Amino acid sequence: MLYRFDGKQPMIGKETYISETATVIGDVVIGNNCYVGHGAIIRGDYGRIEIGDGTAVEEGVIIHCPPKEVHVIGRTVTIGHGAVIHGKRIGDNAVIGLGAAVSIWSEVGEWAIVAEGAVVKMNQVVPAMTVVAGNPARAVRKVDEEDRRLWNWGKLVYIELAKKYLKEGMQPVD
Repeated sequence: MLYRFDGKQPMIGKETYISETATVIGDVVIGNNCYVGHGAIIRGDYGRIEIGDGTAVEEGVIIHCPPKEVHVIGRTVTIGHGAVIHGKRIGDNAVIGLGAAVSIWSEVGEWAIVAEGAVVKMNQVVPAMTVVAGNPARAVRKVDEEDRRLWNWGKLVYIELAKKYLKEGMQPVD
């Protein structure tokens, strides 16, 4: 569901799927060919959230940002199931793993990977092309070609899934 709040309403790009069970509030801009999964919550109620083209916000993700600030999430970003995102910037092609937390004013570089369950602390900067894991998140290695191949495939899966949901829709079962 899309909600107007405080005089602002979400703006949604072409061929973007937003689940009927997702909640998108206020000052939120979502690009083209995105996927916003079931139960996701994107709160642009006191800050602005900008999500780039081809990004997947998977089921149960929560995205927020500090008051009067802008949280920019780049193009073709994958945000895994149950992640909590409250940062400042996530670079293009980054991957945020299942159940990870990206805290206030943090930044994740292009093609960085935040492992499942990792905690990126307040103000922490994850460099581009770096895999981080743990609590607090620490660099464990550089992103390699196999990572890029795998995640390019994963990103296409969600772009195609968004198209399928838009074409077929969900059908209630009696």
